Amino acid sequence: MLNSANTVRLILGDQLNASHSWFKQVDDEVLYLISELRQETDYCLHHVQKICAYFAGIAAFAETLQQAGHRVHYLTLDESAAYSDLPALIESTLKSCKAKVFEYQRADEYRLLMQLQALAPSNVTVEECDSEHFLLPFEEISRQFTAGKHRRLENFYRLMRQRHHILMDGDVPSGGRWNFDSENRKRLTPSDIAKLPEPLVFANDVTEILQRLDRRGVRYFGRADVQLIWPVSRPQALQMLEYFCGYLLPHFGRFQDAMTAEGSQRWSLYHSRLSFAINAKILHPREVIDAALQAFEASEGAIDLAQVEGFIRQILGWREFVRGVYWANMPGYAELNSLGAERPLPDYFWTGETKMRCLSQAIGQSLDYAYAHHIQRLMVTGNFCLLTGIDPKEVDGWYLGIYVDALEWVEMPNTRGMSQYADGGLVGTKAYAAGGNYIRKMSDYCGDCHYRVQDKVGDTACPLNSLYWHFMLSHRQRFSKNPRQSMIYKNWDKMPEETRQATLERAQWCLDNIEEL
Repeated sequence: MLNSANTVRLILGDQLNASHSWFKQVDDEVLYLISELRQETDYCLHHVQKICAYFAGIAAFAETLQQAGHRVHYLTLDESAAYSDLPALIESTLKSCKAKVFEYQRADEYRLLMQLQALAPSNVTVEECDSEHFLLPFEEISRQFTAGKHRRLENFYRLMRQRHHILMDGDVPSGGRWNFDSENRKRLTPSDIAKLPEPLVFANDVTEILQRLDRRGVRYFGRADVQLIWPVSRPQALQMLEYFCGYLLPHFGRFQDAMTAEGSQRWSLYHSRLSFAINAKILHPREVIDAALQAFEASEGAIDLAQVEGFIRQILGWREFVRGVYWANMPGYAELNSLGAERPLPDYFWTGETKMRCLSQAIGQSLDYAYAHHIQRLMVTGNFCLLTGIDPKEVDGWYLGIYVDALEWVEMPNTRGMSQYADGGLVGTKAYAAGGNYIRKMSDYCGDCHYRVQDKVGDTACPLNSLYWHFMLSHRQRFSKNPRQSMIYKNWDKMPEETRQATLERAQWCLDNIEEL
């Protein structure tokens, strides 16, 4: 039986924001409810490191609040097992402590917000407040984004730069340009790979969490380590941010699209790996941006403008943009399938056991670390799913489950929108389809591959090459109207008929034998 409290405040696993105004004052009449929940382990099949990261983050945050003097009701998975879902836990807690007020921060995932907004506990006042995290106020999303209509990212990004006065010289962008993306597409040479810094990792003991998962029969996948490498507390997240600004930011932009199969740092490269800490609200996006700006300004030229702009664009531009797309278009967005893709996800997405080296590297890394960088997600696994017509529901489920930073609001527009074009162009103006040449250009994956990246036809031809043409021709009526893609069809039409026929036959064989690739 809990001691009485006038107010119960709910903290979700991605609301670990110690700077929230809730915590400015200690009040013995306020009880903070935070819990590991079976509902959250089971809404999709998760990578074990993702579950451990959120559960470890919850535990660390509960301890931080308690040390600050706040009353906290923290439940482990064993202790919350009696409750069928989040509403049941909330109702029981309110009744037990005889609360008169229930408060929650607005959830970022539609399913959770609907649960919370449906609550109607008797004789209890329910109040919703802002999470105080994002740089675009929730109330403004409907003014910046229109359901069912494309919003140009570049325009949105410029608006956010101007509003928050980031990388601006008065009314004009620093350096006279808004975007340095064209300068940030460098491939890693052997010399570059030899200079890659060791990634900063942590050693959070999650033995007890793993034991709870197994004891409660929770299903998961991926490599389980008792020492979790991800930052799960505020001090660890700040340490990771400092490490990024000091050692990785100087080369982040130019190599942000690069991939390699060489070296022990091949999975981390120059990427910040701050996305989990930011998405769990351990770090605020503005403090991350400010830290990068301070490092840039203090670097005396060691960090150039293209590096810091490329990083800031991901947070101030893309992250805020996809959130806007999500909330403007939910719940219908989750059902969009504009290309009619229906093929099931191949089994090797759960094992990494495929002869396609690019897939094997990206999937294997994801299974090992619950992490892959944006190009591995978009142009390797995402591109393959797009070309082969994988059901976007299955693609969504895989991305949402496998990545430590994946929450539906950020995952779904990236996957169903940017990657799979299932939203029909709400996120991107074209389908991000590519043959094997893109992989060869941005990585060394093709060198030791079973398949020959330079071939379109034949038993050892890279499957991506023929699948690319099959995909583009299957959707010719739609894509040929796009000025950015019309030239592709002219190139196809110039090919000899024999080459075209052999290419499509190779593509059909790959689709018919997709599990054997």
